[in-house]
Amino acid sequence: MITFSSVDINEWLITFLWPLARILALLAATPVLGNAAVPARVKIGLGMLITLVIAPTIGPLPKIDPASLEGLLVLSQQILIGVAMGFAMRIVFSAVEMAGEIAGLQMGLGFATFFSAHSDGSTLVVGKFLGLLATLAFLSVNGHLLVLSVLAESFNAFPVSAEPFSVSGWKTLADWGSKIFLVGLKLALPIVASLLIVNLALGILTRAAPQLNIFAVGFPITLIAGMVALIMSLPYFIPVIEQLVSEGLQTMLEIADAARKDAPAVPGAP
Repeated sequence: MITFSSVDINEWLITFLWPLARILALLAATPVLGNAAVPARVKIGLGMLITLVIAPTIGPLPKIDPASLEGLLVLSQQILIGVAMGFAMRIVFSAVEMAGEIAGLQMGLGFATFFSAHSDGSTLVVGKFLGLLATLAFLSVNGHLLVLSVLAESFNAFPVSAEPFSVSGWKTLADWGSKIFLVGLKLALPIVASLLIVNLALGILTRAAPQLNIFAVGFPITLIAGMVALIMSLPYFIPVIEQLVSEGLQTMLEIADAARKDAPAVPGAP
């Protein structure tokens, strides 16, 4: 007769519960895999499958009762690490959508919006278009597989332990967040510059011919000029997006690595 003690059950929980928490948190926060259109059952099933593959390679885990206060703190720490890593990749898509927001407002398409499921709000149609473009570029370079590879590597950079998550990891994430505005403005700059020239020309035209109805003429001209500038800029977007994805993957690993290096040692932790 096979019998199981509470020690055996706790050991099984430790082996799978804590890695599963980090993996599910990342799957919920990362783009594409964490999209609201993906059913929750698919995310949970994928998380459990990845855990079964990764868990045997993690190494020894701290002998802490998962139902104790310290065990709950370790569980919370794994969720925070997963969310932080997923959010680092989410910033890449936010930067591209920010470029679309800036370009759309300059083109006069501020009224053309779509409901965004992942942000529970409205986004401009140009931002939605560039977001889809970023998704296609992400999938074309197997970004979803690279994210899972970095996730597996994060267990070596920051193993499951009782060590607290260092402030340096959060600082790395905060510094990476500035890319939203920096890259968004850089991507939108060609469109903004071309529309600035168009608006200056329309202003001169209005001064030269005051009887001209600038509201009837200016809007279609601005819209057409913005569309032409957007189409001409699209071939240059893809290399920038691919570079952003590469930097995002590196940042995901740096978040865990920085937290591991600067975390204070905890007596009794492995």
